[in-house]
Amino acid sequence: MQKVRLGIIGVGNMGSSHIKNYLKGDMPEIEITAVADVKPDRLAWAKEQLPEVKAYATASELMDSGEVEAVLIATPHYDHPPLVIEALEKGLHAMSEKPAGVYTKQVRLMNEAADKSDKKFGIMFNQRTNCLYRKAKELVDSKAFGEIKRVTWIITDWYRTQAYYNSGGWRATWSGEGGGVLLNQCPHQLDLWQWICGMPEKITAVCHEGKWHNIEVEDDVMIYAEYPNGATGTFITTTGDYPGTNRLEITLDRAKLICENGKLTVYELEQSTEDYTKNAEEGFGSIKYNVYDAELDGRNDQHVEVMNKFAAAILRDEPMTASGQEGINGLTISNAAFLSSWLGETVSLPIDEDKFYSLLQEKINNSTFKKEVKEIVNENMDSTY
Repeated sequence: MQKVRLGIIGVGNMGSSHIKNYLKGDMPEIEITAVADVKPDRLAWAKEQLPEVKAYATASELMDSGEVEAVLIATPHYDHPPLVIEALEKGLHAMSEKPAGVYTKQVRLMNEAADKSDKKFGIMFNQRTNCLYRKAKELVDSKAFGEIKRVTWIITDWYRTQAYYNSGGWRATWSGEGGGVLLNQCPHQLDLWQWICGMPEKITAVCHEGKWHNIEVEDDVMIYAEYPNGATGTFITTTGDYPGTNRLEITLDRAKLICENGKLTVYELEQSTEDYTKNAEEGFGSIKYNVYDAELDGRNDQHVEVMNKFAAAILRDEPMTASGQEGINGLTISNAAFLSSWLGETVSLPIDEDKFYSLLQEKINNSTFKKEVKEIVNENMDSTY
């Protein structure tokens, strides 16, 4: 069997998770041939798990080694775009962990490099493999229930203690992560939101920084979105609530869809709300409806499916779970939310990327993250312009 020779850049939580999946035999068309990490102890762990792989102290050494034809980038957020660009320019296929980056100006450059390349570029949007959200998208895309009127996602089951944030000096800092709950916990949900419902045209948001924890980034967020067809949306998230909620509710002209607790409940109306509202004689009328749980296929293979489809795309030009260029969409929403909150006004999409970058730089310059690390981050950002 032909296999893709893969190098993993970053052997932290996510990089090691992919190695564990590989060791279980879940990625039959992939052979891990090299790893890279700046931490010797992580390289040592990887070598213990995979004695035959080559280990490198830097991403560039791995890419230049000739040992790989594709790379999986599982590094801190700011590094994703420059490493993807470097990989593509060196003739390697690239898979990036989420998020695509921290700011869209940098990610746009990454996408331009991908558009010029003949190599495959994917992003780890593994939640798109979840049958719950695949079915919701199928129902919305079918137009069987008409246009979206409203979407509400309450995603507050991210509870974190102060000890979590104290576990690393880079964590929950503008220079280390580039954000808090929106950049760390919510990239998948922001992607699913736009994947299922489409991109909004306006964002109004309040992002509370350090509301529930002693941190400099946001840990409590309310986003209000407006869509081109007049629909509206709200996205509420925090790491300060316990117990939390994860409920996605989509209201369409002839139905309401609720994704919660692993079920997709459908409230299917017998008549269009638009028609009934216009034509009903009763002032306090009601529309008959049926309630049922949508039939799901049960598949939810997460990271394994994304990686296997990445390999199939390289070997046989089959579709990936998500092209890397799609990563800019959810990031645009979070960038717009930050910008709206910082400016105290509604922001139209596409955002003013130069304005956002300037304000982000102010946040970085005032960050509590170690100065020497901050300088490295700034060098990485500036090198992509």
